[in-house]
Amino acid sequence: MNPRLTLVTAHRILTQIRSDRRTIALMLVVPCVLLGLLAWLYDGTPVFDAVGPALLGVFPFVVMFIVTSITTLRERASGTMERLWTTPLGKGDLLAGYALAFGAFALVQALVATAFAVWVCGLEVRGSLALLVVVAVVDAILGSTFGLFVSAFATTEFQAVQFMPAFVLPQFLLCGLLTPRDAMPTVLSRVSDVLPLSYAVDAMQTISRRSDGTGDIWRDVAVMAVFVVAAIALGAATLRRRTA
Repeated sequence: MNPRLTLVTAHRILTQIRSDRRTIALMLVVPCVLLGLLAWLYDGTPVFDAVGPALLGVFPFVVMFIVTSITTLRERASGTMERLWTTPLGKGDLLAGYALAFGAFALVQALVATAFAVWVCGLEVRGSLALLVVVAVVDAILGSTFGLFVSAFATTEFQAVQFMPAFVLPQFLLCGLLTPRDAMPTVLSRVSDVLPLSYAVDAMQTISRRSDGTGDIWRDVAVMAVFVVAAIALGAATLRRRTA
């Protein structure tokens, strides 16, 4: 890997996303709007405090999954990635550049969404706010890496979006947001144990409900990190150095 090429790749991706206002709105504004609507809808009830932390785990994953899969697909479809393979850029440089770029946006998204949920919507958090941000960032990076992976199997942006119900919706249903994971049928509970979004939601709920669950939270973060590494490895396996 060449650090200079990695930074150049990250800068290119950041510049590309910054010029797309709709993408910026999707990453930063939409999660806050949805959290705000939920807090407003259930104002004066304990519902928002019950489901708000879980949604802070769901939104970064979903949003970054969409943004990364579509952005990567555009590069494949436009021939940009094909042209990059004619340069000294390696797979490691490309993947690391993507990770840096989307990691930077994930950090901003996590800070904005967490600040809005806690200080505007009044989400009650008994644990560490810093840990809440850490989990949100790792969760967003997880969504990015899986978006990078699935983009290899789509040929149009519409097909990339179609992966949402196939890949994200089952995780949404089984992550513990709608019903506690230990209350699910045994088979579904075991399936939820191997879904990355389950650990993001578990960590968020632990932070919001307990001030002494740091060990459990770091365990969930470690599992999410393993999924991130696995997704990057799978993403690398989908890249092909093909030149005209």
